[in-house]
Amino acid sequence: MSIHITLPDGSVRTYPSGVTGMEIAQSISEGLARNVLAAKVNGETWDASRPIESDATVQLLTWNDRDGKATYWHSSAHLMAEALEALYPGIRFGIGPPVENGFYYDVDPGDRTISTEDLAAIEEKMLELARQKNPYVRKEISKSEALAYFTEKADPYKIELLQELEDGKITFYQQGGFVDLCKGPHIPDTGHIKAVKLTNVAGAYWRGDETRKQLTRIYGITFPKAKELSEYLEMLEEARKRDHRKLGQELELFMFSEKVGAGLPIWLPRGTVLRTRLEEFMKREQIKRGYTPVITPHIGKKELYVTSGHYEKYGKDSFQPIHTPREGEEFLLKPMNCPHHCEIFGHRPRSYKELPLRIAEFGTVYRYEQSGELHGLTRVRGFTQDDAHIFCTPEQVKDEFLNVLELTQLVLRRMGFDQVTTQISLRDPDNPGKYIGSDENWQKAEQAIIDAAAEAGVETVTELGEAAFYGPKLDFMVRDALGRSWQLGTILVDYNLPERFRLEYIGSDNQTHRPVMIHRAPFGSMERFIGVLTEHCGGNFPLWLAPDQFALLPISDKFNDQARDIRARLILEDIHGYVDDRNESIGRKIRDTELKKVPVMLIVGEKEAEAGGVAVRKRGEGDLGLMGLDEFVRWFKNQVEAG
Repeated sequence: MSIHITLPDGSVRTYPSGVTGMEIAQSISEGLARNVLAAKVNGETWDASRPIESDATVQLLTWNDRDGKATYWHSSAHLMAEALEALYPGIRFGIGPPVENGFYYDVDPGDRTISTEDLAAIEEKMLELARQKNPYVRKEISKSEALAYFTEKADPYKIELLQELEDGKITFYQQGGFVDLCKGPHIPDTGHIKAVKLTNVAGAYWRGDETRKQLTRIYGITFPKAKELSEYLEMLEEARKRDHRKLGQELELFMFSEKVGAGLPIWLPRGTVLRTRLEEFMKREQIKRGYTPVITPHIGKKELYVTSGHYEKYGKDSFQPIHTPREGEEFLLKPMNCPHHCEIFGHRPRSYKELPLRIAEFGTVYRYEQSGELHGLTRVRGFTQDDAHIFCTPEQVKDEFLNVLELTQLVLRRMGFDQVTTQISLRDPDNPGKYIGSDENWQKAEQAIIDAAAEAGVETVTELGEAAFYGPKLDFMVRDALGRSWQLGTILVDYNLPERFRLEYIGSDNQTHRPVMIHRAPFGSMERFIGVLTEHCGGNFPLWLAPDQFALLPISDKFNDQARDIRARLILEDIHGYVDDRNESIGRKIRDTELKKVPVMLIVGEKEAEAGGVAVRKRGEGDLGLMGLDEFVRWFKNQVEAG
């Protein structure tokens, strides 16, 4: 029997039923076959050796494809596990998935300890095993056989995972002498893995539960060429220099205090200026687009979040309820702003003439992230969202969505993020219990996003299982200056919360109707955004955003008063900076100013004082010469306008 295979270019080829992705690659070219890591069959990633029995669309995945890399790194996690089993007999294994850059495996080494000093030996063993070019072999196995295998190995972690799986859907993978419970897919053989670097050892609670045993998490990354590993290690070194936690301390942007609590950032004066400038930028853009500002409390009664569904879905990740003196009364720190905004819409009757109603708030929310997952500003327990909710009629959804899309693109361009991937995040069809609402509402919301993105001409990728529990969304994945991907802005279409809160408006037909709710946050979280932006620009913020836009450097004490007068004049022009009136040489002042990453230096000495101006130095450009104050103000504003 023949089947038809449709390739990404639209061409259709005929093959015998049972053809594999690798055989399809070989029919195209041997060069392609050497590089194929896996195949995407009807949107699902498969082993390149897995038979295809019926007509299908097929994409052959290589190292250049995101799913190809994910498969490669998943297979590398298995290779690391094989090396660990050889070096630490009796070691037990949790889970070992791929991540954005590389992979990890959670392991239980028993009464032994695996530290960073052990990583070189594990790397060496991995490369030794990789050179054996052992194939990754998939085997379907019954639940009873699988349980018997891991019972004999005394591995409670795999047994627990197995008990949650259905018989008939269980697969093992084997390479060399190592066997693992795994859904797959995997690369053809270990020989594709040429370069290995294990990057970190950390603690991780089994299944993310702080009440369970803490396992050892080993992170690593692999490459098909040694040169790519060298380039990656160079990038890591640059990333260390740009780490926002390091720069935040050096530039005095933010701090954390054990007495205040882990994951609760405190904004210092310079960081507050930076954050305020971002908020003011967003507020101006929102006013242009018809948004109305609101302010809601940091807490709400438990019943509010039960109604919204947040208590059910976020309850485990929330701070525990606040009990008041009144019997049975409980409040929660708010995990999201949207329930409060639903109450604003519903506090009085609404007419279709009021729609779309766009309400916006820089609202602080709280989630009890596990201590091991906290990371500077990018993973915190209290963060502020540039949140807004648009209540509109079904007919208005597309236009409102497109308007938000345009705003989000403007924001990312203004901040210097020019590599953006737009991701349509949909439900996981295999896990309906993760979500609230009817299939009908979900289908309408998902289609609205797909249609709006198509109309805007935005190139998108689709990810199943990445939707929020109450609706699908469009996520903006930006690449920073080092090529790392971050999820920042989000737009979400929601038919479910208006239903749960019984929100209504009176239509032109004088009947009641349910509004649609669009959630949007172009920055996402202010904390995360500033953390990512700091690393993207290495702390060299654009002129309009810099906490200190200039430093006035008097050559000697004789010119301190004149420098202060100039600063006062510039503040009136909304240009902000400071006077360095320390009793130091001008050379020392210039060096210290460069370390603070201040974009403009204004030097005042005899010549400048006589001319009534300043000598201007711009970071990255050097001396720009003597300017009168009016000339400098014009120059500065032109620079800000140019971005």
